[in-house]
Amino acid sequence: MSFKFTAAHSSRIKKSTKPPSVSRSSSSPFTTLPRRKPVSRSKSIVDEAADDEFDRLDDIGLVETLATDLTLRDVAQAVMYIRGKMWSSMPEERGGMNSKRIAEVLQFRRAVPPLVTVSHVQALLRDGTSVEREIVELVRGGVLRKIVVGGRGGLGEMLVLTKHIEEALEASGLDDAIRQRFSEILKEDPMALKIPRARVDGEDAKKLMHAGFLTSVTASWTTTDAFSVPGQGSRSTATSLSSISRAASGSMAAVGGEGAVHAAGGSGGGVKTLGSGDYSITLPATGSFLKLVAAARAHLVSLLSRSKFREAPQTLLRQRWDGGISTGDGASIARRNRGEFDGVLPGRTKKWKTFYGIGFDWILGECVGAGLVEVFDTGSVGRGVRAL
Repeated sequence: MSFKFTAAHSSRIKKSTKPPSVSRSSSSPFTTLPRRKPVSRSKSIVDEAADDEFDRLDDIGLVETLATDLTLRDVAQAVMYIRGKMWSSMPEERGGMNSKRIAEVLQFRRAVPPLVTVSHVQALLRDGTSVEREIVELVRGGVLRKIVVGGRGGLGEMLVLTKHIEEALEASGLDDAIRQRFSEILKEDPMALKIPRARVDGEDAKKLMHAGFLTSVTASWTTTDAFSVPGQGSRSTATSLSSISRAASGSMAAVGGEGAVHAAGGSGGGVKTLGSGDYSITLPATGSFLKLVAAARAHLVSLLSRSKFREAPQTLLRQRWDGGISTGDGASIARRNRGEFDGVLPGRTKKWKTFYGIGFDWILGECVGAGLVEVFDTGSVGRGVRAL
């Protein structure tokens, strides 16, 4: 039997059983190198490298004073200077805030009392001892008034100009007779921190307390709390070693705060310290001011914690406090014209949403005076700030 093969049958295409070899040639010399898998980097390393790309800063000495105005020569000028530096100016364009939010910010700023912490004044001026001596002289002369809020440490020791108290009384809406009697009481003893109950009429005291010029002290702690937790001290008077060591020299916080003797057991262990029942002198919205300052201090220290060595150049720390907003320079404008991202709107940052636009220089002075940070000269990148 014979088999005949036709041309159609012989030209049939058959599949190869062997895998085809790569015969494609390339002009690149790197094609023969073995491939490597990309190195996976953790998010924390990437974030740390992106946020802190510098080593430990050079330290050639601490900055003696934070004041940039050479005309500051006394405490009264320093108080006015600090008050003028507290708030940043409202953004004129691209602020990220509607009219309602702008009104809330301005209303909150007007409600904040004209108070200045003693530690902030000492951070601006050079000699802490002379500053404390001058404060006593100005208080005795009736130029300044010292207001102390117990349980706040150095934060609760504040100064206010006497004329600002008079302005607050006039704007309070109280009767003229009550304002007159209260002003006379303040002028009789300009150094008094409290007013005896017998000195103020009952009805006048109620109206003054409702307006925010007097507070009635009621103790919420016992003397056994002073050493309930080792190293912490009293929660009300901040008598711990860590709090006292950070307090400004010559301040009440440096000796344990108000009522330190009672907190240490001077009135008998376990006995409730009811106090003398006197009224404490204060200003309206003082509690809001203290809460705002305490939160702003903690936020600035947390910004330094992002750095590896808890320190950063002052310019970088200022950018972090501002929230990375657009600077408005030529490069930012060019990026915005191209439709690229050029920074966060101010109204969306924590500086404006939580702190109502507190200025960086102001909060830096607060933290330096409180002993939370220190400012030093680097010699290369300007000033540096270090958390303590």
